[in-house]
Amino acid sequence: MAALAPALAAAAGRLQNESCSSTAGAGRQVQSWKIKAERAKKVEFIRTAEKLKAQLANIEKDKTGHLYNRKSDSRVEYRLLEELEHSMTVSRKMEKAKILQQLSKIQNNVKKLQQQLKDVKPTPEFVDKIKEMMEEIENAINAFKEEQRQIYEQLLKEEKAVINELSLFERKVELWALGSSTAEKVWKLPSARVTVDKTLENHLPEEVIEFEKFLQRTGGRQGGWDDYDHQHFLKIRTKYRGRLSYMDEALEYLSGRTKEDIEQHDKWYQEYVILHERKKESIKKWKEKQQQEKERNLKEKEKLEKMLKERWLQHEEAQKQKAEEETKRKHAAVEVWKKQKVVAFAIDQASQLKLEDKEKKQQKESQSHVKLVLERNTLQKKVKEELEKLENEKKEEAEKEGRKKIAAEEISKFQEHDLHKLELRVLQKHTKEIEKHEKEKRLAKLREKVEVRVTRDRSRLNRPSKGWEERSQEMAPAAAEPLLHVSQRAVPAWRGGS
Repeated sequence: MAALAPALAAAAGRLQNESCSSTAGAGRQVQSWKIKAERAKKVEFIRTAEKLKAQLANIEKDKTGHLYNRKSDSRVEYRLLEELEHSMTVSRKMEKAKILQQLSKIQNNVKKLQQQLKDVKPTPEFVDKIKEMMEEIENAINAFKEEQRQIYEQLLKEEKAVINELSLFERKVELWALGSSTAEKVWKLPSARVTVDKTLENHLPEEVIEFEKFLQRTGGRQGGWDDYDHQHFLKIRTKYRGRLSYMDEALEYLSGRTKEDIEQHDKWYQEYVILHERKKESIKKWKEKQQQEKERNLKEKEKLEKMLKERWLQHEEAQKQKAEEETKRKHAAVEVWKKQKVVAFAIDQASQLKLEDKEKKQQKESQSHVKLVLERNTLQKKVKEELEKLENEKKEEAEKEGRKKIAAEEISKFQEHDLHKLELRVLQKHTKEIEKHEKEKRLAKLREKVEVRVTRDRSRLNRPSKGWEERSQEMAPAAAEPLLHVSQRAVPAWRGGS
């Protein structure tokens, strides 16, 4: 058995490697499937984007054809829309350029960080630099997100205000279209009135009847108003918790109603709430009364059930006695069958034990044979491994000696090279010093030749310069000479008469 252990361990290792390789292959398949799914999603997204872009272009073309046509009668009115659209497109383009500039700046910073991370240096300065760059990128991204969030919040507020205005305009248009006839029909709608059957009045509480009559009299559960106006009225009233300060906002939302209509509807609603609460209380009392009657009926029912249960128990007892007798008879038959089964099982076990003894003997013989073969193989392997080990050790020793010789030769070469370099440096230094000394000598000789010594004469300040003396000498004789001839203009020949 000891010889079989290594073989079993090797087989277990192979199975484990196969399982690992199979799991790795499955992981690669899943990853490739995910990549394919992502690519398919991207392709589908690009297709839908192109379709939407084409639809948008067609819609823009139709719009410009209908609205901004020069031959159209309403060209003057649509000119305002055209100017507004132009200003909006310009602002969108500017905003787009600004966003692209911010994103390109962030992208450049990220690329710089990636370039820095390619050449990592284990120094604190490098770590601080990377940290500063990451903080700068993070701050830029957070600032961009915050700016976009504020823009989207502002756009949502504007969208909400536009939707409210559009709903008000739609409501006005509907009222203009319907006219006064539909306003009268609202009061005649069957849903606006709640009818009470006269036969039920005798069975209902007074508060319920009073509430239903109030609804009939005042135009239903919305007080004669339509659902749109009544819901807006309730929303504004609950917002201000019933205070009169809600009137201004109610007038804004309910453009078709006056202040008197809203005050009257508010009074109706207060009365409606009071009557509704009374109705709830009366229904609650009626339910309690019904519950009491129900409990009394349940008690009577429980008495009847007890009587029936006693009779049923007597019947069950009789049935139980019969069943016990039947089980006893069956139990005796089962005991006989079990004894027969035990005898047959003992015979089978004896024959099976004989077969197992034979099989064990055969297994022992085969195991002893396998054991001998394995021991012989292991001895052969050990001898082979020891021989290989000795050969490897000899090779390593020879390689070590060779490396030592090469290292000694190289060291001596390096030492000679270093000595030669030192000698060259000393000579260069000595020559430089000699050149410097000679240069200083030459400069001293030049300074002696160029140096000028001048004596000062303070009386020269009051004397005229040579240039001034020469000029005064030139000017003096020119002034003494008499004016002998005055130059005149020449006379042409045709005027002279010759």
